[in-house]
Amino acid sequence: MSGTVPGKAPVRPVLPLWLALPVAALGGLVLTTAFPGLSWWPAVFVAVPLALIALIGRRAWSAVLVGFLFGAALFFVNLSFTARYLGPIPWIALSTLEASLAAVMAAPIAWAYRWMPRIAPGPWARLVALPALVAGLWVAREELLGTFPYGGFPWARLGVTQASSPLAEVASWTGMSGLSFLIVFACAAAIEYGRRARLRFAGDLRGLLPTAVALAVLLLTPQFPTTDAGTMRVGSVQGNGPAGYFDARQPYDVFRAQLAATRPLEGEDLDVLLWPEGGVDADPTQNASVARELDALGERLDTPLLIGAVTQRGDEYFNSALVWEQGADNPVATYDKRHPVPFGEFVPDRSFWRLFAPDLIDLIQREYTPGTATPAVDVGGVPVGLAICFDVIYDDVIRDGAQAGAQVFMFQTNNADFRGTDENLQQLAFARMRAIEAGRSVVNLSTVGTSQVIAPDGHTIDSLPADEPGAMVTTVELRTGLTPAVVAGDAIQTGLGWGSVVALVLIGVWGRLRSRRADTPHAGTTKTSTSEELGGRRPGIVEAKRGLRR
Repeated sequence: MSGTVPGKAPVRPVLPLWLALPVAALGGLVLTTAFPGLSWWPAVFVAVPLALIALIGRRAWSAVLVGFLFGAALFFVNLSFTARYLGPIPWIALSTLEASLAAVMAAPIAWAYRWMPRIAPGPWARLVALPALVAGLWVAREELLGTFPYGGFPWARLGVTQASSPLAEVASWTGMSGLSFLIVFACAAAIEYGRRARLRFAGDLRGLLPTAVALAVLLLTPQFPTTDAGTMRVGSVQGNGPAGYFDARQPYDVFRAQLAATRPLEGEDLDVLLWPEGGVDADPTQNASVARELDALGERLDTPLLIGAVTQRGDEYFNSALVWEQGADNPVATYDKRHPVPFGEFVPDRSFWRLFAPDLIDLIQREYTPGTATPAVDVGGVPVGLAICFDVIYDDVIRDGAQAGAQVFMFQTNNADFRGTDENLQQLAFARMRAIEAGRSVVNLSTVGTSQVIAPDGHTIDSLPADEPGAMVTTVELRTGLTPAVVAGDAIQTGLGWGSVVALVLIGVWGRLRSRRADTPHAGTTKTSTSEELGGRRPGIVEAKRGLRR
């Protein structure tokens, strides 16, 4: 859209392109420090303004370039753990894809800065409506990355940076998308106040009100209260077995490691024994000897088992969580991972992608089928919400589990392919945010760590160090009641994200129509100068002054 409403100057870039590019890259790098392991959560209030200032006044293609540099700086650092064992190709491919999607969604943010002032140039529109639109489009960008392609990869969400901050509690009302929105709104509103410093509105502290209100909501909103429903005594075992793709191992080595690490729990009074994803490296639904071992373990502990294993049904394989009870036709309940990892647990369009990296693609020989079951199971009469590994980063899994009545969450994961990186800590930050979001205790258990038990308010109750075998016995709170984030989570995401995209389109169309009407003379009239068009001065006086100058 190139037209302008008469009397409204086009929005000019705050920074020339040569400066905007390094500023955007700096914003991406600063944002990486807000994620674990550094967890400098206040860094978002530096990173977001840097990213936005670089986009103000930009046209589409320069905005795409600015957005790509921001995304590249963020993702090439934040996803560096993917190169730990698989080499640079997956890291470069994934980081480039995520940066490209960030670049595509940078253009709408730049359009918002160009279009909104044309139809709503007033100070409060600039201080409230424009920041709200920009914040919504930021959420839309997170939504795009979290859904496309092949189910998306919602890893570097702004909200998850606040897992250890005092701002996290607002997520129980708004979800992580709402938390991202509020952070960006506060930053964008502050930028707009600063941009108006040369105008008459400057110096009027009322202009800081939108920023102050957003910060007050972030800082002062208490966590939504859920209802106490008793306790559950959970035994959690981190076997530290050879569970990675490239670990040297023999059949059943992971299973043996889990059994060995469980022995100290024999004689404990437990309500459930939890093992991590892939804690049984054989299919107990097909392998009679493994099934017998699990039966015997359940008898010795006198408690139900919640284990992880790959199961086969027909020609399909599933990454499964299984409830195993004494004397029952086991498993008594099964949940299959809803979001297998593309290019990790299955290869979409295998024949196409194999052309580019056949050795890497051929490493993934087993194709996991996405599960369709509700992510909640009954364990000894207690509804338990489940998520397997990267399931935890997808809102639908947590929301569906809570809405199915889960009173506690148990997350099973395997971080063995990322030993020595921050991947486990970044995933753990998601687990902590899920506890706050749903108002539920979370037991986050890994094969190799970091494993933690997290209270409903997000603080750590118990933990095991990474890369060591160990077991925890923890009494965890059970809770009932649904937070607003769980009840309205999908509507919040859709309304803020894609609702903002629709709003931007309407603003663009409206601005275009106004521009065309302004450029078209009224039929049957002759255009004449008026005192308004001449800046409020009478034509005769203007002509007289011109005569004097001549």
